[in-house]
Amino acid sequence: MELVFATNNQHKLAELQAIVGTHFKLLSLQDIGCNEEIPEEQDTLEANASQKAFFIYNKYGYNCFADDTGLEIEALNGEPGVFSARYAGEDKNPEANIDKVLGKLAKINNRKARFRTVISLVINGTEHQFEGIVDGEILKERRGRSGFGYDPVFLPDGFSQSFAEMNLQDKNQISHRGRAVAKLAEYLKSIDN
Repeated sequence: MELVFATNNQHKLAELQAIVGTHFKLLSLQDIGCNEEIPEEQDTLEANASQKAFFIYNKYGYNCFADDTGLEIEALNGEPGVFSARYAGEDKNPEANIDKVLGKLAKINNRKARFRTVISLVINGTEHQFEGIVDGEILKERRGRSGFGYDPVFLPDGFSQSFAEMNLQDKNQISHRGRAVAKLAEYLKSIDN
């Protein structure tokens, strides 16, 4: 089955293809000729994921899924949340975003945080949503070189490595996106039989 994953982020695409395996062929926005900016104007992860998936389905006619992910930091009342990618500005600079988080937490001892991903799947006009959460804490400095976004400062509960220090396979087994995609894949397999 072919499914469009509403992203041009090759990291995300590779991460998800590894999770869903060869049963499904994931197409990127580039693969379907979508070069426009997909609107993300909602104030929740659920609504943003839904808006993106329906945009592709309605405009291009492909069964599609889209995700939205946020880093939610307890001491910052859930910030950056839905604004995680553009926390430090509209240019979506991951280094600046990390700097802003570290700056805001500089004098705060409570470093509890969680990553939350919501996936919206639209097949033949019907939507299903899947959520994945991983709890952890924000480190005081960056560690590791793999991954993307806030991975260098996120330490998942029960682990000694940041997401950016883990290999992709290990990260996928415990990550928020991995958990949401596992639910998505399970659902897809149930309807594909």
